[in-house]
Amino acid sequence: MNDLKSSFNECTYYLSGHRNRDISVLKDALKDVSEDQFSDIYGNGPIIEDFQKKMAKLLGKGTSAFFPSGTMAQQIALRIWCDEKQLNQVAYHPLCHLEIHEMDGLKELHQIKTILLADKDRVIELEDVKNLKEDIACLLLELPQREIGGQLPSFETLEQISAYCREKGIKLHLDGARLLEVLPYYNKTATEVCDLFDSVYVSFYKGIGGIAGAILAGDEDFIEKSKVWRKRYGGTLISLYPYILSADYYFDKRAHKMEQYYQNSVELAQLFNDCKDIYTVPEIPVSNMFHVHFNRSQEEMTAILSKAQLDNRIGISSYLSELDGDKCQIEISIGDSYLEIPKEQLEQLFLNLNEKMK
Repeated sequence: MNDLKSSFNECTYYLSGHRNRDISVLKDALKDVSEDQFSDIYGNGPIIEDFQKKMAKLLGKGTSAFFPSGTMAQQIALRIWCDEKQLNQVAYHPLCHLEIHEMDGLKELHQIKTILLADKDRVIELEDVKNLKEDIACLLLELPQREIGGQLPSFETLEQISAYCREKGIKLHLDGARLLEVLPYYNKTATEVCDLFDSVYVSFYKGIGGIAGAILAGDEDFIEKSKVWRKRYGGTLISLYPYILSADYYFDKRAHKMEQYYQNSVELAQLFNDCKDIYTVPEIPVSNMFHVHFNRSQEEMTAILSKAQLDNRIGISSYLSELDGDKCQIEISIGDSYLEIPKEQLEQLFLNLNEKMK
């Protein structure tokens, strides 16, 4: 058995996330819901319609539609913008979710060509967009850029890219899977960020911690077209209420905690950076997430982290990703679990970890 995963599962406390994704996540969300409440039916009914209105208001968009998955929502969004422009070409970051995690769904299902912008280890900047050699229907920006530690462009850069895209007739789509998590760093409301974009996707199982599901928001014409595509994708299930009720419950429970999660990530990153042969990307987090890099081999770090987890009963990670040059990394995403760790135990964990790295 994987020693790292085994030791992680034996821990009492955890640095990342909210808690285990067990059945209690759904049970807690439903505990105060009346048994007499009607479910949504094929995308209609108060449960889904009220939640869609709530999210549209939050994001400052005309309307929104609930989707079972962000993968579905974003492929559909880009298809709509390509159809509108009659141009099957879009641009996004080389490590965009659509490029590396969706089995080329955008290309295979829609024959949409993609242009990869910027170097893979940095965010897209205005000059990258200006230097495009080919026409595109839509530019997708991910905030934060998860695969490089949750890095962000400045808000001024976002404003400049938005203005340039509008001048050139390029639609701008926001992969805002973790949108709420970046608002404390930008010191902006969701509406202020989303005003820069023509369409927006938000996830409800990442920082929010729901079961699954996503919102796609935009103007009325865009969303009506998205509902047609949702049906074509098989996403208009007879009922989506378990996803919607859990999304609504955990949104109300955690959306206001994003500032705390962000501050906790800054605190935790410093603890990692104080250890020998360990550094975080970015050095100072800009959201509740960051990557931890170890200048040691995957095999060596598996042994070190496994022992640290068993000795302190604090879960650091259940996996390590190998990097070039005999290095490895983990991803940290702060949620409620970090708040439960006694400070003295957290300090002891890092004293032990630093000792093991010497």
